[in-house]
Amino acid sequence: MDVLVVGGHGKIALRLLGLLAARGDRARGLIRKPEQAAALEAVGAIPVLGDLEAAASLEAQVKGADAVVFAAGAGPGSGAARKATVDLGGAVKLTEAAQALGVRRYVMISSIGADRPEAASGSMLPYLEAKAEADRHLIASGLDYTVIRPGALTDDPGTGRVRLTTELGGRAPVSRDDVAAVLAEVLHTPSTIGVVAELFSGDVPVSEAVQALRPAQ
Repeated sequence: MDVLVVGGHGKIALRLLGLLAARGDRARGLIRKPEQAAALEAVGAIPVLGDLEAAASLEAQVKGADAVVFAAGAGPGSGAARKATVDLGGAVKLTEAAQALGVRRYVMISSIGADRPEAASGSMLPYLEAKAEADRHLIASGLDYTVIRPGALTDDPGTGRVRLTTELGGRAPVSRDDVAAVLAEVLHTPSTIGVVAELFSGDVPVSEAVQALRPAQ
């Protein structure tokens, strides 16, 4: 499988790209700076240059992919304007490129709280508003989507055990290692198409948790 991960130099993205490359996928990561390429190559991934904000289209980068993953983010130090251009605008550009090229599979890294952004305040409000709108745009796109909303992210070593639920509104941490493991499994699990799920640390092995996912009725 050829997978393009947008936001390829991010902490979750690098972990995901390494897992995909290790299982034999063609793992490609979209990066903005040439000096970021070495980090991708070190995990067996292929760097793809492109500016998520400045580019009018991502079709050139998406071309040839079987699936895309949106893993980009403006970051906690950014203002509302960049959250709008990256977390929302970038996700929409990726959706539009996938639609134009017939790339059906799209996995979105979202966030807990995106189901009710109006409950947030301060810097979290524009972030969750952007995430919520990006999710809505993808869900309405007609693509084969899966939206994963992780809890508070940590750099703790992954346990390989998680809690995945389509009942939204939870609060708990999860390691970036385990998020990446779930995303890698989701990409190879067609039954997760149409699923919006929250992800936390838990007791269920990743493969088993992913295999149990079904779209909410």
